[in-house]
Amino acid sequence: MTASTPYESYFHVFRDIIRSMHSSNNLQEVLDVAVTKSAAVLDAKGALLRIFNEETERFDVRAACGLGENYLSKGPVSTEKVLSDPSELHRVKIISDIWHAPRVEYPQEAWDEGIRMMVDVPLAIKDQMLGLIRIYLGQRRSFSGHELDFMLTLAEQCACVIERVQLMENQKENFNYLATRMDKMSSLGRMAAGIAHEINNPLAGILLYSSNMRKKVPSEGRLAEGLDIIIKETQRCKVIIQGLLDFSRDTEPKRVPANLNHIVESALGIVENEYHLQHVDIGLRLAKDMVNTLLDGNQIEQVVLNLLLNALHAVAEYGKVTVTTIVDHDAGAIRVEVVDNGCGISQEHQKRIFEPFFSTRPNGTGLGLAISYGIVQNHQGDIRVSSDPGKGTRFVIVLPIRTDAAAGKGLL
Repeated sequence: MTASTPYESYFHVFRDIIRSMHSSNNLQEVLDVAVTKSAAVLDAKGALLRIFNEETERFDVRAACGLGENYLSKGPVSTEKVLSDPSELHRVKIISDIWHAPRVEYPQEAWDEGIRMMVDVPLAIKDQMLGLIRIYLGQRRSFSGHELDFMLTLAEQCACVIERVQLMENQKENFNYLATRMDKMSSLGRMAAGIAHEINNPLAGILLYSSNMRKKVPSEGRLAEGLDIIIKETQRCKVIIQGLLDFSRDTEPKRVPANLNHIVESALGIVENEYHLQHVDIGLRLAKDMVNTLLDGNQIEQVVLNLLLNALHAVAEYGKVTVTTIVDHDAGAIRVEVVDNGCGISQEHQKRIFEPFFSTRPNGTGLGLAISYGIVQNHQGDIRVSSDPGKGTRFVIVLPIRTDAAAGKGLL
């Protein structure tokens, strides 16, 4: 393409390139189109496209045309080689002397390929450089301002398409990862249920016989101590097994009109004595405009109870836990917030606290929050956590307001 090329020719080439790139959702196809069309625009010997690798912080070769294997076998290059001056981020760089240009990393190999001139066109969006198209010419020539503007416009469109396709591929990878993870979790749940059922009966027998033996031996002595340990550990195993069964069942909520304030008060009544023994203060703020909604009261009470016990374990003696209920009429939802001033949860652990069997407590089963999460999800609600290590943690349960009318319309 020469300086005398009419604008109509630019338009047709530009249209063909953009149409090809936008019609594909495969990143490699987009990159291949970009290099072949870029070389064709300038009637060049070939072209090479590099994409920035965030892990290595180098530019890797991802597509090429018209170049030999000897040249293509060279490795990635650093940012300094590709972009020595940030002001060049949106400018075409013409390299007429390949022997002395700092950004030409393999001049001898380029010369052996018959390359006498290079044109670098950055693939950039705003201040971010996604990559670079390098066009190789077999002879030196001059370029008009129209040609350079055309190449920059083409590169900008190419960068936008690359960013879009990369985003789609990343989302696809995330979806596949989550789908695989969900399948594994489902298999784990079925396996856990089977194991739990098999172990539950022998444990009941051990607990029964050890408890009977404990009644028949003297209250002091090594035998009594040994039986106490057996009873204690067996009871702990039964708690874990029960948690596995609850987790694997994923019971559908039996919704009836219920008042969230009453559920919270009932859960507080269960743990009130434990809080009193550890000198932990409970603050209760109940919404005066609370409305009845369709809930499984027992399941939601189990969730609130679990959060209250977690808060109790998190705070030191004379700590404080505040429970608040809120009605959000605009969002059509009700909320329960459990806030403590305890040890807090690290950012790393916050990402995992709803995973089954993950626990930061030595004697924890790691099933309480996983079961709670499932219960809230089955109510079409959400459970969130925010924490500042060393200062405290806030759990928020959000539940939609549902009525009999809403249930009749299939919203449940």
